[in-house]
Order: sequence, then C-alpha cells, then structure tokens
Amino acid sequence: MEDVSKSQAALKGLCPRCRQGKIFKKPFYSPTGFDEMYELCPHCGLRYEIEPGYFIGAMYVSYAISGGVALVLGFLIFYLGGDPDGWVYASIIAPVMVVIAPVNFRISRVIWLHYVAGIKYVKGL
Repeated sequence: MEDVSKSQAALKGLCPRCRQGKIFKKPFYSPTGFDEMYELCPHCGLRYEIEPGYFIGAMYVSYAISGGVALVLGFLIFYLGGDPDGWVYASIIAPVMVVIAPVNFRISRVIWLHYVAGIKYVKGL
C-alpha cells in the first residue's frame, strides 16, 4: 500500500493514525447520514471520539470556515453588486451557509482530528 500524505488523508476523510480507514460512513452529498461517523477506524481501530464532547473544539473550526466563506461572499456581493441593501446580503449568504453545512461539518471534524488533536501517524499500521 502506498503512503498517503497528511493533506491527502485529510482531503479524503481518512483516519489520521493509519491514513487508510474512512472517518465517515456515507459521502457528504448523501441527503441523510452525512454526519454518521464510524466510532472506530475500520482499519486500525482508533476511537475517533476519544471522550464525550471531544468534537466541541471542531465547532470553532467550523465557525472559522463559515465566517471566512461569509466574509468572502460579502466582499464579492459588495464589489460585484455595488453595495446592495442588507436583504440582498442575507438572501445570498444565509442559503449558502445552509448548503455548505454538511461539507463544513465534515471538514471541521477532519481538520480537528488531523491538525489539532495531536494524533500521530503510524506508518505500516
């Protein structure tokens, strides 16, 4: 099996320890179950949620992602739309936040596991 880099594993939603097992059970575009995670890595057995409330920190990552997307959209609307009324900003940004919520949920948890949680990669596991 070829080695997968940390960034490749994060992009593919793979376990941070073995970089082979999947973190989520279904694809992000699944209308139901986009949030279903394996309790343990199917390959190496790593428990993803080490303790109750472990992913509360991922909410801060999610908040940063949402804020960044909203900020970029706000600037685009401002510059491309000539600073329209406030309802225009809200009617564009709010639905985008709802649409990206499943992706944001997953990205924030993957970033939390790979880059913040301190889980070390074990080669050949």
